[in-house]
Amino acid sequence: MLCTIETFDMATRQSRVVLRSEALLEAPNWARDGALIVNGEGLLHRLAEDGLSVIDTGDCDLLNNDHGLSPDGAWLAISDKTETGKSCIYVLPADGGTPRRVTQGVPSWFHGWSPDGARLAYTAVRDGQFAICTCPVAGGEETRVVTSAHHYDGPDYTPDGQWIWFNSERGGPASDLWRVRPDGSDLQQMTRGERVEWFPHPSPCGRHVLYLSYPEGTEGHPFGRHVELRLMPAGGGAPETLVNLYGGQGTINVPCWAPDGSAFAYVRYTEPQESPCPV
Repeated sequence: MLCTIETFDMATRQSRVVLRSEALLEAPNWARDGALIVNGEGLLHRLAEDGLSVIDTGDCDLLNNDHGLSPDGAWLAISDKTETGKSCIYVLPADGGTPRRVTQGVPSWFHGWSPDGARLAYTAVRDGQFAICTCPVAGGEETRVVTSAHHYDGPDYTPDGQWIWFNSERGGPASDLWRVRPDGSDLQQMTRGERVEWFPHPSPCGRHVLYLSYPEGTEGHPFGRHVELRLMPAGGGAPETLVNLYGGQGTINVPCWAPDGSAFAYVRYTEPQESPCPV
């Protein structure tokens, strides 16, 4: 399978291919030095001008694609199931090193850092229900920000720390985008429509939210669909479609903005071609 890691320039509204790969790579983060962090085959990789290199994650070698850099770029949060068989969240130096486990409850899937770098936001299953949770990076008591008998995913903080955006189908059969205060108050539904919306990422300037949009009727967030990358005003309103592509799972699961907000990164996959009918 061919995938391409691409960047989208917000000023020119143009995409640029950074890497073509036969390996399955997913979920780019953008480091402060311009490198991208991606995962593939259970490991994390750093993509810089000299190519791909593996990041040392110690004993954690069953990583999923939920990972992200701290606001100062010094730390990586990862989600790995090596220790327990279910996803746990760990942090380690951004250049690699020994992971330190943060979440005791499982499963837990990382999705965002608070702007001050003090807390992590993540998706979890607790008492048989999905939840959006936060906890101190240093370890400590978990806060269930919102939970109910619905699916919740993709929490990401706004740059001022006043909101956590996420996606859920709690408002109807299709997944929409929501936001909530970190203390669980003022829950607001931000999209309503026939399409299926996932993985909102507020821009560093705080004015926009980038997200993945699936066609009507899509269940979950599958790989291998014709999807759109959309941009909407942070206060709500009509979205702009920036990119049409073949992707889905792995395209923008985690925060993918450049630190200055000038661009974002994503993964596109090659659509399988039907074999010609035999003559």
